[in-house]
Amino acid sequence: MATGPRYRVQFRRRREGKTDYRYRLRLLKSRLPRAVVRKSLNNTIIQFVEYDPKGDKILATASTLELKKFGWDASNSTTPAAYLVGLLAGKRAAKKEISKAVLDVGLQKPTKGSKLFASLKGIVDAGVAVPHDSSILPSEERLNGKHLDENLAVKFEEVKNKILKGEK
Repeated sequence: MATGPRYRVQFRRRREGKTDYRYRLRLLKSRLPRAVVRKSLNNTIIQFVEYDPKGDKILATASTLELKKFGWDASNSTTPAAYLVGLLAGKRAAKKEISKAVLDVGLQKPTKGSKLFASLKGIVDAGVAVPHDSSILPSEERLNGKHLDENLAVKFEEVKNKILKGEK
């Protein structure tokens, strides 16, 4: 390890591989709320976050765990679940008068047609403008779950309509 008077220790979150500060600075310079999408093995969480010098403020949030309230009984780790949680988060953000945002995927690898971009499609369909290229979004067949099960596609439409109407 380097030592001496000219050696500078990196920020702790940079050393731990948790934050890319150059990427974060680019997002903050846009002065738009960030649509933060984080996925784990079983869940997807979306938050609309605004920068504040004292600490970021969360404006709206949604998780795939909340989809059970709308009648979703399928797996929370699927592409249709990611789309639905994006739709739910986008509706909540629209209620708080958030019309524009930038997508923040953090250190996750952006892959064409992935759950990250299914969530983005849900946010955009809810009425929040997020800059993106439409070629990265998953196909409609993958979004509604026909590639998994025909019954899942029917359940997907029911839950989607409930979210759009705002009922539980």
